[in-house]
Amino acid sequence: MTTGFDEPVTDSTSDEDVYALDRKTVAEILYAVEVDDRDKLIELMDPLHAADIADLLEQISPYERAQLIRLYDKEFDGDILSELDEAVREEVIDVLRPDVLAEAVRDMESDDVVDLLEDLEEPQQEAILDVLEDSERIAAEQALSYPENSAGRLMQREVVMAPEHWTVGQAIDFMRANDDLPEQFYHVVLVDPRLKPMAQVMLGKLMAARREVPLHDIAEEEFHTIPVDQDEEDVAYAFNQYHLISSPVVDSDGRLVGVITIDDAMVVLDEEYEEDMLHLAGVSNESSLSDSVAATSKRRLPWLAVNLCTAICASLVISQFEAAIDQLVALAILMPIVASMGGNAGTQSLTVAVRALATRDLTGSNVLRVIRRELMVGMLNGLCFAIVLGTVGMMWFDSAMLGVVIGAALVVNMIIAGFIGTVVPVVLDRLGADPALASGTFVTTTTDVMGFFLFLGLASVVLL
Repeated sequence: MTTGFDEPVTDSTSDEDVYALDRKTVAEILYAVEVDDRDKLIELMDPLHAADIADLLEQISPYERAQLIRLYDKEFDGDILSELDEAVREEVIDVLRPDVLAEAVRDMESDDVVDLLEDLEEPQQEAILDVLEDSERIAAEQALSYPENSAGRLMQREVVMAPEHWTVGQAIDFMRANDDLPEQFYHVVLVDPRLKPMAQVMLGKLMAARREVPLHDIAEEEFHTIPVDQDEEDVAYAFNQYHLISSPVVDSDGRLVGVITIDDAMVVLDEEYEEDMLHLAGVSNESSLSDSVAATSKRRLPWLAVNLCTAICASLVISQFEAAIDQLVALAILMPIVASMGGNAGTQSLTVAVRALATRDLTGSNVLRVIRRELMVGMLNGLCFAIVLGTVGMMWFDSAMLGVVIGAALVVNMIIAGFIGTVVPVVLDRLGADPALASGTFVTTTTDVMGFFLFLGLASVVLL
């Protein structure tokens, strides 16, 4: 059996290539586009998942992308729009014919439509809203009225609900007679006459129970509702913490307005993880491989400028020991090692702390214990490498005291790195700043400056 993925999985297939697009298929698709062979294009694209088509569109050039979309035409599916990177999605919407765009959007779930709309500029938002039916447009506009990154933006409005006094048979008959059920759902939400959710029944339990069984008898023991204005990070945390599959969303009066499912919550977790990783590198979370050179350069320049300032600070420290460096060249050779080791150790502690803050494992109740642990780890690792580096320094420059100086400086800087790497993100988080975005600069500056100061300062006192 063949698909649009790489070759069938074998023992020799690397894990990272299992789900990669087959280069031969990509080449055939681009050739079909080049020779304007629509039938061949549809034949090649038909087995592909929407996510793979989105990957393909993101990987090819803007010109090839526009040609492919125009040729693919009415076969374009709304799920592809949901999978596309934001920057590429705007280009695709501009290329799609209005009637094709309308059909694609109508096939999307309400939460996917909102996700699509909130990333677009106003003219493109209007183009999407204009193709929706009146009821769908009202629902989308209402969802956009909720705070950004809130449960109201994340939820889908298609909910399967039933009165709490119904039986299994009544619920099954209702679902069989209803043509507007969501394509995918996991629970039937039980509501009172005021549409306030009281419990929910897992679909599998409902289908396995006898028809006469009351729904409330097979309702889940654990039941959580989500306020419509709750931050999506808190929503994702609740899903991860309590192993939720779906959860009803309620307005300020406690009435049911939508439902959030596990796939949407996991997307938020994935985005938060990706954002943390980008911020730790001083890169905007809006960055993408499909961005232009100018846009990418513009986003990276500010943090490179900050790094330039921190590098100047480290250079100023070095300049204070110019005379010592002139007298002992070995200091110039060895001093980057102390700063570099401290920087790496600090980054390790910082990464662990930022991730622990994101998953709420690092709290006020255990922060002191974590700090103590990082101090001990820094000291232990520092001692290990101090022995190695001290020996190297002693043998290289035939000076036992030089080995002692660089070893001592390394130990102290590694301890400082562990402390700063943990404390800085915690403090920034308490102050309401993004610890992933701002911590890296503080940590690297501190370890660089302290590394140079400790090594050169000790050398000036002990060796000169």
